[in-house]
Amino acid sequence: MTTQDDIRTVLTNAHTIAMVGASDKPDRDSYRVMEYLIASGYRVIPVNPTVEQIQGQRSYASLREIREEIDVVDIFRRSDAVAPIVEEAIAIGAPVVWMQLDVVNEEAAETARKAGLQVIMDRCIKVEHQRMLALQA
Repeated sequence: MTTQDDIRTVLTNAHTIAMVGASDKPDRDSYRVMEYLIASGYRVIPVNPTVEQIQGQRSYASLREIREEIDVVDIFRRSDAVAPIVEEAIAIGAPVVWMQLDVVNEEAAETARKAGLQVIMDRCIKVEHQRMLALQA
């Protein structure tokens, strides 16, 4: 079980977040979350094979294409699409997999944990970041 302290630690120590399923459409949650995270000082790398750029950031087709260290892989995909993303996160050595609100895949989470990754599941990174800041105030 992930505690608020675990989440606070992840968000405090993270610098670079790969957002799998990022959208270039301003009405989408992933777009708004990416915008918030950038405004909060994170480097956010979008992963979406259908677009070249999102919010001025180059978009990658997969995690394996990214040539920099990733602190958190934030997943904005359906629960049944998570397993291959977790496998990629393991392959690139990401320490944390974060499945957004309503994204739950226990099998993929267990795979990640067995590989030594921390897993945060069924939580919105933006909401948790806002909550963490409120707790520090």
